[in-house]
Amino acid sequence: MSNMLYEALFAPLAGRSSTFLFTREGKEISGRDFHDLVLRFASTFATLGLKCGDRVAVQVAKSPEALALYGAAVASGIVFLPLNTAYTASEVAYFVDDSGAALLIGDDAHAATLQEVAQKARAKFLSLNADGSGTFSDEAEKESATYVPAERGPDDLAALLYTSGTTGRSKGAMLSQKNLLSNAEVLVREWRFTGEDVLLHALPIFHTHGLFVACNVVLLSRGSMIFLPSFKPDDIIRFLPMATSMMGVPTFYTRLLDDPRFDRELTQHMRLFTSGSAPLLADTHVAFEKRTGHKILERYGMTETNMSTSNPYEGERRAGTVGFPLPGIELRIVNADTNEPAADGEPGIIEVRGPNVFQGYWRMPEKTKEELREDGFFITGDIGRIDEDGYVSIVGRQKDLIITGGYNVYPKEIELVFDEQPGVMESAVIGLPHPDFGEAVACVVVPENGTSLNPSELEAIAGEKLARFKQPKVIFIVDELPRNTMGKVQKNVLRDTYHEYFREKSLI
Repeated sequence: MSNMLYEALFAPLAGRSSTFLFTREGKEISGRDFHDLVLRFASTFATLGLKCGDRVAVQVAKSPEALALYGAAVASGIVFLPLNTAYTASEVAYFVDDSGAALLIGDDAHAATLQEVAQKARAKFLSLNADGSGTFSDEAEKESATYVPAERGPDDLAALLYTSGTTGRSKGAMLSQKNLLSNAEVLVREWRFTGEDVLLHALPIFHTHGLFVACNVVLLSRGSMIFLPSFKPDDIIRFLPMATSMMGVPTFYTRLLDDPRFDRELTQHMRLFTSGSAPLLADTHVAFEKRTGHKILERYGMTETNMSTSNPYEGERRAGTVGFPLPGIELRIVNADTNEPAADGEPGIIEVRGPNVFQGYWRMPEKTKEELREDGFFITGDIGRIDEDGYVSIVGRQKDLIITGGYNVYPKEIELVFDEQPGVMESAVIGLPHPDFGEAVACVVVPENGTSLNPSELEAIAGEKLARFKQPKVIFIVDELPRNTMGKVQKNVLRDTYHEYFREKSLI
């Protein structure tokens, strides 16, 4: 038995003297130096007492060292659990406790609260900051780069990524070595990545898109990355001439199109722009091509499956679609009421099967059984259709998932926060069209009889309880929520009522 993921992604860096990472500050890190860092971090895990299969929860700013933590976990056979840096301490506490993480790594700025979180969960806490400093780095300085990677099989767990559910309880998606490597292999082939590629990387690395799509593809193809801490138009325009490819979310491209410096001349040398994590409006696709001459390649995936479909590298990249199922991956459209295949061209629930599909939800066998069929197909919950040419389009979501700026937001979690507040009778959270974020979180609140609610005070409560991307961008106070004859809140009516809110606001 070997360690297929380490050997495919990280081991080749050991003999590489050329630059693997370019930083915003102008630092260049060779493949060899990065590999040494990975092994010293892996050795640190061992010194701390972590073993194969243990979980390490990581809530740190994006940096080369943060990426090295992922590599070290792979080398050690430790399950990597990246966490959104916007999560509050109470949110982190749930993930650490539910996963049974043996180690929590966070920023020194939040050390006091995160230390308390770790102690309550009987985990260790060490720090790692955006500049690479911290107590974890201090420990790693004592280690050598002679660590021998652990042996792991294809089905051994490599990562645990939490994705919320409509019940409000987050689910840990279990991703194996085979899940991650198989997907990277097919994307490298389909998107024609080689060792000559330089990816402009401005995505966060705490979710599938930035970590397992972008980083794994570059690692496997032996390419390089311009590793930016976040998306800023000035930085993108500054570094774009050095790059050959860029992966982004729709918000990246709408903001770049707002900048007159972003034009055909600036992008003439680029090979590929891809978009995902949220629907790309057809208007954005058309405007981007008109401005730059490039057609954005849109694809479709999710935490549980990594990438499942893609528009073609060669051939028509059709606006408003996510292309075709990737090689080795099966996709079918199923009628939500009958569980039978939907008629040709008719919308239904998207189900996928392949080596990319996760193993199930951590410690949730019943939930796994609900969403993973016995024949291996995963019920995505997304509604799609396949046109006569085989292109897949996403037309909606079975559940009330909101995708804002590329982040998944589940209404129930937010509603629970508002419903427990004094003076609130009930609430309903919906997604509304937004020109920048794709969708914006909006909350409709009904006060208790005789109570006067202040939206500003409710916004302040949301700021304390919820990560920033989950906080409503508007709160409406109403007398009652619309309901059907069965008493169920009709969120479709609310969405129709406030559909134009952000468009009208932008015109003021």
